[in-house]
Amino acid sequence: MTARRNHSILVVDDAPAALNIIQRNLESKGYRLYTASNVADAVKILERAPVNLVITDYKMPRISGLDLIRHIRENFYKTEVIMITGYASVKGAVEAVKMGAEEYLPKPFTDDELFGAVERALNKQSLRDAVMVEAAREPSAPHGIIGRSTSVRKLLAEIEKASKSTATALVLGESGTGKELVARAIHYSGSRASAPFVPVNCGAIPEKLLESELFGYVRGAFTGANESRAGFFQTADGGTILLDEINEMSPPMQVKLLRVLQDKQVCMVGARKTQKVDVRIIASSNKDLRALVHQRLFREDLFFRLNVITITVPPLRERREDIAVLIAHFAGKFAEEMGKSAPVFSDEVVKTLMGYAWPGNVRELENLVQRLLVMTDGRTVEIPDLPSVMRFSAMSGSVPFRPLAEEEAVYIRRVLASVGGNKSRAAEILRIDRKTLRDKLKPGTGKTSGTGRKGR
Repeated sequence: MTARRNHSILVVDDAPAALNIIQRNLESKGYRLYTASNVADAVKILERAPVNLVITDYKMPRISGLDLIRHIRENFYKTEVIMITGYASVKGAVEAVKMGAEEYLPKPFTDDELFGAVERALNKQSLRDAVMVEAAREPSAPHGIIGRSTSVRKLLAEIEKASKSTATALVLGESGTGKELVARAIHYSGSRASAPFVPVNCGAIPEKLLESELFGYVRGAFTGANESRAGFFQTADGGTILLDEINEMSPPMQVKLLRVLQDKQVCMVGARKTQKVDVRIIASSNKDLRALVHQRLFREDLFFRLNVITITVPPLRERREDIAVLIAHFAGKFAEEMGKSAPVFSDEVVKTLMGYAWPGNVRELENLVQRLLVMTDGRTVEIPDLPSVMRFSAMSGSVPFRPLAEEEAVYIRRVLASVGGNKSRAAEILRIDRKTLRDKLKPGTGKTSGTGRKGR
């Protein structure tokens, strides 16, 4: 209730009965209400009082609700708008959306539909405000790990514990989650911080070269070995080596790595004697190593040697509350590199990105933000600027439960609005013919009147 008292709503309708019903219903939920019977009075209220949301009727004498929406979008960017009307039509919905209305409610509508529309509009505003706040300040980023979610706080606590030890560590997580960032955080927070940190991508080095790259080789060991060369283990002596994507390592190389873990010694290719090395090993994998062990694709004894300290990095879909912070961080980072101002990400865009599955995790989000800053000319990133796979997800969203026929009608109006009222294109998207679409657009008879008037 306290959060609602912080939200003020202006209702504009020339019908006193409708105005009173909406005011009474919303005040019962704890919102602060202003009312106006015409656009001129509404504008005066907007100029003297902070208003979070405007609910306006479509048809009013002299100046219409569309004109009010246009005025709000030009002068009160942060204020959300809901259009209500008894003259429900595809054209009206399209015009309202084009002008900037967040919701379009045809009369008669139920109280739950009204409350749902208000909650969604105010949630969008809160989300946009959160992104703007994050963009205005540098997010706290211990070890470069961005986020304030519970899972990120847990991850940072595990990193701190792991850094106090020199035991072998295993970092698990999907591709793009930031496993190397976690490994670096463990190294640079520990006693070996002043010594080398050497990352090695096991999957990027050809199998025939991996042994010589890891352990080095002596002159004459093979054709082209004109001089002796130290490997990554010797380079990391006194520090930490990260064996990234260790699941890609072949069984023969797994045996050789196991001996290094057991003896703390390496043997250069072509050499007869081993060398003592003092290296902390951190391994990472984007696959379930335990499952690979059961499939006999990874040695069980090596797995147990590596699995002393295990840290699992959560995928981005499990820390969606961090997405707004990450957007602000990456936008600021790339804007600075490009010598330009960071654009504003609209609330619809942020909401869409928060609902996306992110199979590429944080790396995918970072690449997307960079692409948007390069390809977007305007000061605001909007839904059309997103890749098509994400634009389609923008049609989704949380709505209150209601009869299937009503839900279908709302969805059809959204599709029509998104294609500018083009019924052929809408029918194509919906995979129905134009006749079926026309039938579904005919006024229904199942709604109950909670706040509207028939005929308006």
